[in-house]
Amino acid sequence: MQESYRKAMAALLRRSEPRHDLYTVFGDCMEVMAIAMANSVDRAQFEWREARYLQIVGQYRADIIETFPRVLAELVNALEAGIADVLGPLFHDLELHNKARGQFFTPYSICRMMADVSFANEADLRALIEKRGFIRAMEPACGAGSMLIALVETMKTRGINYQRHLHVTAIDIDPRAVHMAYCQLSLLHVPAHLMVGNSLSGDISEHWYTPAHILGGWNARLASANDDELSGGPVIQIPDAEAPVPNQQPANEFPASAPSVPVQLSLF
Repeated sequence: MQESYRKAMAALLRRSEPRHDLYTVFGDCMEVMAIAMANSVDRAQFEWREARYLQIVGQYRADIIETFPRVLAELVNALEAGIADVLGPLFHDLELHNKARGQFFTPYSICRMMADVSFANEADLRALIEKRGFIRAMEPACGAGSMLIALVETMKTRGINYQRHLHVTAIDIDPRAVHMAYCQLSLLHVPAHLMVGNSLSGDISEHWYTPAHILGGWNARLASANDDELSGGPVIQIPDAEAPVPNQQPANEFPASAPSVPVQLSLF
């Protein structure tokens, strides 16, 4: 369904060749798209992100810069056509997943299967939504967000409003991957807190809050849920969305009950 939009996006990005390295252009395009969305709501981080935005676009001629919003428009059209991971497959379409880069994104069909498996105890998850109002998803290596998007699609097909009853906390060591995931989750209006960092060491360098997270007042909702669960459930320490700064290293947000080597999506 999204193939025609991916082809259009790929054609736009390939216009930068051979003058520019396609891998770099792709990463810069993802970052400026993410910044444009974040700066519409996240005022606390506006200044440094705006400076970063200007730094990126200052490296290109106008004809290249003009392709970035057009790529975003095609992404919007693709997600309007149906819920799916668009940017992960685009990364592969552009052949940026070569051995020198050493980076591969999980096929969306596999993510859909794993998301369905995560709903094996659907009655328990629905009961949790009824009691608390939402479920949480933890993704320790989110990539382009394919697993999370598959979860969103699974919830929608089961008649659960993911925009109201799901909150995502995700991390990846690659900033490019976080920017890709942020763009897609933002456009799908998923309340989410994404981080650039290492889920094993807990080192965090950047925080990205989707518009749905900030506009929906999710810091307060999560803090309230944490207070209710202090008697024994897994607790997340949520940094203040109004006062994050780059290069912060807050406490690891993944619950103590998570496996020592996190490898998959967790719902609770």
